[in-house]
Amino acid sequence: MDAMDYGPSATPRALATEAVHAGREDLASLGLHAPPLDLSTTYPSYDARAEAARIDEFATTGARLDGPPVYARLDNPTVARFEEALARLEGTEAAVAFASGMAALTAVLLARASQGLRHVVAVRPLYGCSDHLLDAGLLGTEVTWTDPAGIADAIRPDTGLVMVESPANPTLAEADIRALAHSCGSVPLLVDNTFATPVLQRPVEQGARIVLHSATKYLGGHGDVMGGIVACDEEFARTLRQVRFATGGVLHPLAGYLLLRGLSTLPVRVRAASATAAELVRRLATDPRIARVHYPRIGGAMIAFEVYGDPHDVIAGVRLITPAVSLGSVDTLIQHPASISHRIVAEGDRRSAGVSDRLLRMSVGLEDVEDLWRDLTQALSCSPSEQPLAVASASAAATGSAAPAAAGRSAEVPGPAGR
Repeated sequence: MDAMDYGPSATPRALATEAVHAGREDLASLGLHAPPLDLSTTYPSYDARAEAARIDEFATTGARLDGPPVYARLDNPTVARFEEALARLEGTEAAVAFASGMAALTAVLLARASQGLRHVVAVRPLYGCSDHLLDAGLLGTEVTWTDPAGIADAIRPDTGLVMVESPANPTLAEADIRALAHSCGSVPLLVDNTFATPVLQRPVEQGARIVLHSATKYLGGHGDVMGGIVACDEEFARTLRQVRFATGGVLHPLAGYLLLRGLSTLPVRVRAASATAAELVRRLATDPRIARVHYPRIGGAMIAFEVYGDPHDVIAGVRLITPAVSLGSVDTLIQHPASISHRIVAEGDRRSAGVSDRLLRMSVGLEDVEDLWRDLTQALSCSPSEQPLAVASASAAATGSAAPAAAGRSAEVPGPAGR
């Protein structure tokens, strides 16, 4: 995962190096060290005929315009730097940024629907709002939900997209992306890579054609910026730019500036938080108050676990950890998916996708592991134990590491009762 051979450099560069330099190579020649922030909404031009020709070209091709921008809804130099950098990290020809992750997914669905391809095949679980957008048919799309083995049979002549999230939100189930891409045939596979980030996996290398990020999460990394981005080939990027221009779901330049800055520390943040998460998983796996721990084989900073007691008591009991939605920030967040992020998904669909009412999802930040464990363990003590004494005694024999998962699934670390 370290060597990268795309981008303007003739010599392959490590991911950490690309994260710092991608989208910034021209700064020294401009006499700058930090990327400039361009907040202009419009740009002057004294040649209306030439501007008309450029706008016509964009309307026809969707290609990024040569020369100065025309209007901020069409393009912005600061946002373009972020797009270039993320495309380099994901190993794609292009990337197109949007105001949020949901705006990015909306643009993808509209782009495919514009070609008469309104049917989507999807694998649960997905982020709750992604699930709702597909299932409610708000954009005129139709969805077929299936497990990974059923993708090939679910594809129809009007299927425009196969969508999977891996690791999945919130169960952290993993998909075999390479196998899924093979099952898709000519239909593009979209992988939501928000949880993993390009630090842990680059889905395009495994056959995916579209990569989606809620940039609000790890790419920004500090809980203070909202955005979304789609990494893909240039042909699809051109259609996405046209959809973005028409619908107005543009990323603000300040958000683009902060997201570009966030990328520079992305590898360091993800790896540090992942190390802490792995240690917390080891401890949770032997805790008699925990029924099951979910943690992906590729690692990462996301943990999900099911408690024997009342999960709402745990949420109410944390003091250092922040009880809040979202994830990927420098501070640790915890939430109850059945109440918050996946509340919009029908109860039966939630449960069949593994989102139980006792499941908690935690995004591990950069705090010291001992401080996090102290806060978490006291919050778990706020809930009275519902285990029999024999179950508590059996916990002493539990192993301290996540067992290897079956292909295409997240690692599920059973609690003392083996549940």
